[in-house]
Amino acid sequence: MNDIIKFLPFIIPFFVILIVLFIIALRHILTHDTYKHGSRKLWLIIVIVGFQWWGPIAYFIFGKADD
Repeated sequence: MNDIIKFLPFIIPFFVILIVLFIIALRHILTHDTYKHGSRKLWLIIVIVGFQWWGPIAYFIFGKADD
């Protein structure tokens, strides 16, 4: 248990960043109609299922169209 407490200063910011990326990706998907690849449904599935970290990052790299 003490090991987990030692790593909390590193774990908490990591999870905060993941949650922020998730929220930003969802908001962008739901408010925009154009994507580089795929459709809205595809990117919603990828971001929601890939919640850990790769879903939102994949969206920003491969799916987000240049505005």
